[in-house]
Amino acid sequence: MSSTSLTYLEGLARNYAVRAVMSDKEGNYADAVSYYRRAIEVLEKILQLYPDHSLNNIYKQWIGQYRRRISEIENMLGKVKLSATGGESTPQEDIDELFRVMDRTGVTFEDVADMEGIKEAIKEAIIYPSKRPDLFPLGWPKGILLFGPPGCGKTYIAAAVASEIDGYFISVDAAGIMSKWLGEAEKKVSKLFSKARELAKNGRPVVIFIDEVDSLFGTFDTEVGGEVRVRNQFLKEMDGIESKVNSKQLVFVVAATNKPWRLDEAFIRRFQKRIYVPLPPKETRMALLRMYFKSLKVDTSVDVEKLADMLEGYTSSDIVEIIAAAHMKTVRELFESGGGKGEPRPISMSDFIEVLKNRKPSVNKDMVKVYEMWFEKYKAL
Repeated sequence: MSSTSLTYLEGLARNYAVRAVMSDKEGNYADAVSYYRRAIEVLEKILQLYPDHSLNNIYKQWIGQYRRRISEIENMLGKVKLSATGGESTPQEDIDELFRVMDRTGVTFEDVADMEGIKEAIKEAIIYPSKRPDLFPLGWPKGILLFGPPGCGKTYIAAAVASEIDGYFISVDAAGIMSKWLGEAEKKVSKLFSKARELAKNGRPVVIFIDEVDSLFGTFDTEVGGEVRVRNQFLKEMDGIESKVNSKQLVFVVAATNKPWRLDEAFIRRFQKRIYVPLPPKETRMALLRMYFKSLKVDTSVDVEKLADMLEGYTSSDIVEIIAAAHMKTVRELFESGGGKGEPRPISMSDFIEVLKNRKPSVNKDMVKVYEMWFEKYKAL
């Protein structure tokens, strides 16, 4: 087997591993398990094809770590039961392909690098009303739309919001509703909102997070009656949490999309707050670098401000993957030169420069302009 093939497989495994860790931190556990398993498959393929490879020992360790984390996630999701009283004892009947209820996400605003303007908008829409509903006699927004390029932290922000208000977090797979559950989806949607209202009766807020919401509320040239009925049911349920009867109930719907221009106008109106989550500006890029550098050995040659300038146009996920690639370079050298003994050398500025030669931003400038145009048309902060 050629070294080119090995390099490709290592890059693929690293990409899956980074996505797994990011999904795990964001509370997107279904995706995390899927990416962990893909990383394991690729690493096992490397062990099979390159039995004498110098990094095989560390790859075996990673496989073990990923398998343990998969087991932890599956045990967590299998045991957590959120009853009408907020208990956590019996198997969770709602953990299926449609939605998952979480008592804690483990993510807070402190874990979200910078994004102060976005945090402020969310505080006004969700956090302040949750903590002092008596200060909002005219009510508050129940629907919040987060839109922008993929990989910029929309899911992470939603998970952090639930922690900030000590609320339940219900993660919904919109694409799953429109495919696998088509035919009985209206009942599933009704069950989703019933569960949220039931939990909210205990006084704790509930955040319903709908990812890839354009697959649910988008406009399409070809669709069947079932899809229309599902959309109508969702709109009906959203109107219900805005009604006078439920006006003081702390149920929020936070939706995320990479394609806001596909959304139906009726849906857009239901979301009183429409927040643009853009590519990370320089301040956010610097905060991201400092955040992830805390767990790594970084050489004094690394100028955070200069590196942040070099990373202009990259998404948050891109930046994490670039840091991981630079770190992997030092790990590879450790195994190839010393058999894996000792510690990797600190990551240098030249490591990042070399990585960036082979990595371009995942979002192009023309697409960013499209997001900005949509924001100017529909902004609601």
